[in-house]
Amino acid sequence: MSNEVIYSPGLDGVAAAETRISLLDTKLGEIVIKGYDLIQLSESKEYLDIVHLLLEDALPSPADKVKLAKQLQDEYQIPSEINGIFKLLPHETHPMDGLRTGISALAGFDREIDDSSAEANKRKAYKLLGHMPNIVANSYHILQKKEPIAPLEELSYSANFYYMLTGKVPTSLEERIFDQSLVLYSEHEMPNSTFTARVIASTKSDLYGALTGAVSSLKGNLHGGANEAVMYMLLDAKTPAEFEALLQSKLEKKEKIMGFGHRVYMKKMDPRALLMKKALKELCDEQGNDLLYQMCEAGEKVMEREKGIFPNLDYYAAPVYWMLGIPIPLYTPIFFSSRTVGLCAHVIEQHENNKLFRPRVHYVGERHLLNQ
Repeated sequence: MSNEVIYSPGLDGVAAAETRISLLDTKLGEIVIKGYDLIQLSESKEYLDIVHLLLEDALPSPADKVKLAKQLQDEYQIPSEINGIFKLLPHETHPMDGLRTGISALAGFDREIDDSSAEANKRKAYKLLGHMPNIVANSYHILQKKEPIAPLEELSYSANFYYMLTGKVPTSLEERIFDQSLVLYSEHEMPNSTFTARVIASTKSDLYGALTGAVSSLKGNLHGGANEAVMYMLLDAKTPAEFEALLQSKLEKKEKIMGFGHRVYMKKMDPRALLMKKALKELCDEQGNDLLYQMCEAGEKVMEREKGIFPNLDYYAAPVYWMLGIPIPLYTPIFFSSRTVGLCAHVIEQHENNKLFRPRVHYVGERHLLNQ
């Protein structure tokens, strides 16, 4: 084996892991999840189907799906001590920090914490998925000095999640679109947060530790947070013309514009964004107000014309969540909650066929200073 160290800034073009979980095929424009096209899945399947696919390697039968729904419902409640911890946090705590604290604290309640076998990790994954809507919603509500919202076990997983976020039982359209957004965010090969989780797992650290690190990674605005930034931009502008002017101003100042471009989708629109664009149109038509849709289309044309770049998922997910009545600070925590199943699948795979991540560096500093 050669001792030569190959340097690629940001690990660009470097395959960091061998996986059977997912692939972004940029040539064919496919997001492959366990052999299936994620876009096709999102048009015909629900989030629980994806959960079963990622954790059990197959789409569920109707009986499997009923069993999975019950398994997650049994985990809707979280230990009461967790809410007590949230109440001790400063009011200014970022929602992603509240989420990170909650996941970390949950580790102490799991008696299998040190068992990294695939079966034990799956049990932890299902437990976390059941807890996640409660952790996301109530860490936020408590930080806002509001009472926590108790889960409604008679609702589906996605409907209950929506209810805990908003205090409102969704309509069938709202439930379907919110569920589809969870599917689209569920898994996306090897972004920074997934790489972080796998690096931590490679030390044989536990699943909670790996996901706590992934939350920290996703909090950074070059990875997560783009959906929130997009919504604040849309609110700053009141009309399509004002939004165009806002984007032009940012471009002239060479400011980064969130919601556009992607390290993998360089010359085309993120296929997930196309589905959220369609969902936004449905919500606008339902509510009889297509202003946000017009603004987003105007912005899309500006960025293609001026920079040759296209929307990513966050660009259209943001106004979709706004039309669903979800508070803006919860957009990134929802992203993480959706991605939890993908992260768990990666940690399980890492633990099953582990090799410690230990890359080298490209040193550009001085040497032999004492000899001078």
